[in-house]
Amino acid sequence: MPLVVPGVTSSSNDPNEEWSAKLVGKTVSDDAHSETNFCKKDLPEQHRIITPGTNVTRDFYAERLNVHVKEDGTVSHVQHG
Repeated sequence: MPLVVPGVTSSSNDPNEEWSAKLVGKTVSDDAHSETNFCKKDLPEQHRIITPGTNVTRDFYAERLNVHVKEDGTVSHVQHG
């Protein structure tokens, strides 16, 4: 897998792409940050973690980061809104 460093090796200014590079395949934890974990405190102030079966509102906030997590706890994808 090629090394992707947001803002350096990626040519897109898409914030979804930047957050995807940081989060997809990792688990989100309350206090640990490692190669396989990403700490919640490092997420943007406006974010929500969406697990399978979670009810979510349909309101749209362009700056809110939606982090979609699979059954096993790993991030599958992210989107703003």
